Amino acid sequence: MRINTPVLDREAKAALEKGYKTGASHTFRQRCQVILLKSEGRDSKQVGGIVKMCEMTVNNWVNRYKQEGIAGLKTKAGRGRKPLLTIATDSERVKAAVEANRQSLRRATEAFKAESNQTLSHDTLRRFLKSLVDDTNE
Repeated sequence: MRINTPVLDREAKAALEKGYKTGASHTFRQRCQVILLKSEGRDSKQVGGIVKMCEMTVNNWVNRYKQEGIAGLKTKAGRGRKPLLTIATDSERVKAAVEANRQSLRRATEAFKAESNQTLSHDTLRRFLKSLVDDTNE
C-alpha cells in the first residue's frame, strides 16, 4: 500500500499548525489538520476516521496542498447559491417598490415581483433591505 505523505519543512508545518488553531473557517482548520496528520505518515483511512472524511477526500486535499500549498486549502470563490438580489442591479427597483408601498412590506414584495418577474419571498426582500441599510451605514 502506497502512502501519500506530504513532506513539510519547519515553516510549512508552523503555517499549517497556525491555520489549524486559528483558521477563519472550520473547513480550513479541518483541511490543515488533514495535512498535518498525513505528514506524520498515517494512511488516508486513519486520517479520514479522525476528521470524519472519506479517504478519497483526504487524498484530494493532500494533492491540492502539494500543488497549491496552504492557499489551496481555502475554499475558492464562487461556491454556494448565488443571491437572488444584488445591490448593484436591484437596489433602485427595490427602493421604488418600497417607496410606493411604505405601509406594507408584503405589498412592496408583491409589487416588486410583478414589476421584475422574479419570484422571491417576503423574508428575502426584508434581508435585502437590511443589507442595503448596512451598506449605506458603512
